[in-house]
Amino acid sequence: MGAPSPPLVHAVDLRVSKRLLWVGPAAYPLENIARVFTFVLRPRRKEAITLFCKRVALTLALAVGMTVLILLVDAVASIGRGESSGGPFIFLVWLGTVGGFVYYLLELTQVLSARSHFVLAVETSGPSTAMVTSRDPGELIQLVGRIAHAIDHPEAEFTVRVEGINASPQIYHFGDNVNMYGGSGNVGIANS
Repeated sequence: MGAPSPPLVHAVDLRVSKRLLWVGPAAYPLENIARVFTFVLRPRRKEAITLFCKRVALTLALAVGMTVLILLVDAVASIGRGESSGGPFIFLVWLGTVGGFVYYLLELTQVLSARSHFVLAVETSGPSTAMVTSRDPGELIQLVGRIAHAIDHPEAEFTVRVEGINASPQIYHFGDNVNMYGGSGNVGIANS
């Protein structure tokens, strides 16, 4: 077994000092910050249920197909011998199928039991994003204003204790949903 995963929420200092925004040990130059905003980080429940159903259907179809194939091969082979030998193979197919179902169910339970978090996100002009959360959404909304003020005022400095969040993209939705029309090479899902 691997090392245990870090806790989802943990205490962290958010600090502005000398034109840097520190989120725990990570530093972000204030001039590289493209956007500071709050949003509700929600688990991907709909996608998890859809993925679970697809996996179960595909695994079940594969298990039934393998069972039929084993029975046909066994029936052809037993004509000459008069005995059947496919039972252990069928048992292994269905044992693997049940194991797969248990794994799929554990993954589904992980997403369905995850709770939503109100978070403050800091996006840079590059690909990095920092997120923190708090039990008090008002505190995060005030922090957006304080960080925006610090971007415009080089002398601004402050330190606040918040909660850092380690959220997996397999469990949570990140960022905005954008409907894009036209262009080329765009990949996305249109919801109506």
